[in-house]
Amino acid sequence: MNSASRTKKSCHALRTRRDFLRVGVSALGGLSLADLLAARAAAGMNSTGELPTSVILFWMWGGPSQIETFDPKPNAPSEYRGPFRPIATSVPGIEICELFPQLAKIADRYSLIRSLHHEMASHNDGSIEVLTGKTPSIADPTSTAKSEHPDLGMIASRLRGSRSDGLPQYIGIPTQPFMTRPQYLGVSHSAFVTGDPSAENFRPANLTIHGGLNASRLDDRIGLARQFDQHRRRVTPATRIPAVDGVPNEGLEAFHQQALQLLTSTSVANAFDLTREDPKLRDRYGRHLWGQSCLLARRLAEAGAGVVTIDALAPKLGMPLYFSWDDHANAQPGWDMAKGMTLRAEYMDPALSALIEDIHQRGLDEKILVVAVGEFGRTPRVTMNAGNLGRDHWPQAQSALIAGGGLRMGQVVGATNSKAEYPAERPLHPQDLLATIYHHLGINHRHEFPDFSGRPIPVLPYGEPIRELV
Repeated sequence: MNSASRTKKSCHALRTRRDFLRVGVSALGGLSLADLLAARAAAGMNSTGELPTSVILFWMWGGPSQIETFDPKPNAPSEYRGPFRPIATSVPGIEICELFPQLAKIADRYSLIRSLHHEMASHNDGSIEVLTGKTPSIADPTSTAKSEHPDLGMIASRLRGSRSDGLPQYIGIPTQPFMTRPQYLGVSHSAFVTGDPSAENFRPANLTIHGGLNASRLDDRIGLARQFDQHRRRVTPATRIPAVDGVPNEGLEAFHQQALQLLTSTSVANAFDLTREDPKLRDRYGRHLWGQSCLLARRLAEAGAGVVTIDALAPKLGMPLYFSWDDHANAQPGWDMAKGMTLRAEYMDPALSALIEDIHQRGLDEKILVVAVGEFGRTPRVTMNAGNLGRDHWPQAQSALIAGGGLRMGQVVGATNSKAEYPAERPLHPQDLLATIYHHLGINHRHEFPDFSGRPIPVLPYGEPIRELV
């Protein structure tokens, strides 16, 4: 192929995708894509991240009630069992809350863990426990606590390495859990956040032009490289990569070329492009934040991303930020647990069941593992406030749903006592759940990283893959 033909082909590829993949500033501390790649290379990363397994985490921040989801207690006293009834599932003997009829129909395609427990009773501390596998050194009941260690996505990003096509190993939809930090692994292993995939004309936020840059200037590689150079000169020293990362500011041209590879990759563009899906399938998932997040997560995992988190804070943007799974009585005026759970299930049931079915129908149930869990459960005894029902924080018992990953499905692992207060059979910790996830990802959960002082820190200090599943 002559140079003119190659230029024509490259320009055509850019024109057809330029409204989708656009160069700009990553939301991760103001780093550009090229700077992000430079940081990864300085940290010793390579391009060997083509492992075949992925995890989708449906992160139920706020603490979902075990009784109103996957561990109903119909025979408990009324002050414990709550307002909803259990329903039978497709697996004899397994019941879940009546709010999830579509999930009930496919119980043979997932397993339930009912005996998770730990000791962190505040939201951020509990989240840190579940997402990092490390107990905070000092309990912090406030909402400002941040992790001292990286979470599972950051670990996967570091150990699986860069992909040759530029697809990030850790992706957060629409954002990443806000209480975790990469710490001693470096900022390059934070999640690549997408923004709201249910928005009209969705485009990933981190690949959007900022600062007045014009998309029409992406018509050729020379113009694109010029934008990188011009933008780099506008970045202040405070937002540049620190010198300790080992990459001089003057020497990023090679990493610009890697960023170009990501920006002009057909496979990456296709992975983020929800318009390539059958409209009927998009309807099946649900035309809302949770539904389209689940669909996008499947596409990204199918394309090879290691960990994709769905931050299930609210099913529709515009809802109050405190509309989470935090079901205190009268958490806000006019709301209580019954109303909140009913509304959430209306979105979660079709979205999560569609994701699990879609993965099976595409033959991806060995490649992709789906996990739905929050930071803790809720108090077994119902509380009342001005006539509103609620449950408070309760890390002593929580449930999780796990599907795919080539694991054993259609079973319940562990059990709580008759009031869902404590594990009564097979008590498990979040570290055991994480060890199961790392097992699927091909990660040695005893691997050690040096922290800022050089002290070796294991991926997990304890915990083993759950034998009933693997």
